[in-house]
Amino acid sequence: MNTNSHLNNSSKLLKIVVIGGTGLIGTKLVNNLRTLGHDVVAASPKSGVNAVTGEGLATVLVGANVVVDVANSPSFEDQAVMEFFQKSSGNLLAAAAVAGVRHHVALSVVGADRLPASGYLRAKVAQEKLISASKIPYTIVRATQFFEFVASIAQGGTDGKTVRLPPAMMQPIVSDDVAAALTRAVVEAPVNGIVEIAGPEKIRQDELVRRYLRATGDLRTVVTDPKARYFGTELDDQSITPGDHPRLGGVRFDDWLAGTLQRKSA
Repeated sequence: MNTNSHLNNSSKLLKIVVIGGTGLIGTKLVNNLRTLGHDVVAASPKSGVNAVTGEGLATVLVGANVVVDVANSPSFEDQAVMEFFQKSSGNLLAAAAVAGVRHHVALSVVGADRLPASGYLRAKVAQEKLISASKIPYTIVRATQFFEFVASIAQGGTDGKTVRLPPAMMQPIVSDDVAAALTRAVVEAPVNGIVEIAGPEKIRQDELVRRYLRATGDLRTVVTDPKARYFGTELDDQSITPGDHPRLGGVRFDDWLAGTLQRKSA
């Protein structure tokens, strides 16, 4: 997904505040937007902006045209993650309304509303509801799982030398393509709804991890188990795959993996 493709022809430069601007996606997004000439603030607790407590929000949002929320909870425990997204989103939306922000962009998860057994995804749905109920024009970008998290998927299913995973279909995406999709969402008009993004190919979860372990020389064995849980919930082929018309990234998993291993060995 080319960062500069599909962008509008407007020459208007924006002030954009990126909450979570120093994380995996936030860093890439900030760089993309600055390359396009926009005035971008990478906001995080380290810079004195804490959406959970509200600290620094009023100041950082002065004059902002767009706010982007790519912050993530430090804890995935059910109550903690719900409190994180409800408090941070509530504070951010309130401060953005006072500041006159005209576009709220947030990163969410494909299939969030299909997996209520997951405390994390229940919290993301709660966040989405707060955003859609506000009076600020918005775009919610739902992404599939990132390539960069495949090691965590493997670890989550590991018991000794065995990795037990379901054969559920996925359509994972590289983080660079997520940042590019968010860049597009920021510079385009609000859709007041959800945009889904995914990688260019579908692959079953057990096979995804099997390829990763084989390529990295990991001796764990992947066992296919339809009842195996994915971060606490069972999956089928529709659980975490996008609908009919997602925006697709361009990087395939095997190409990303080869490039990652090459960089590590350099």
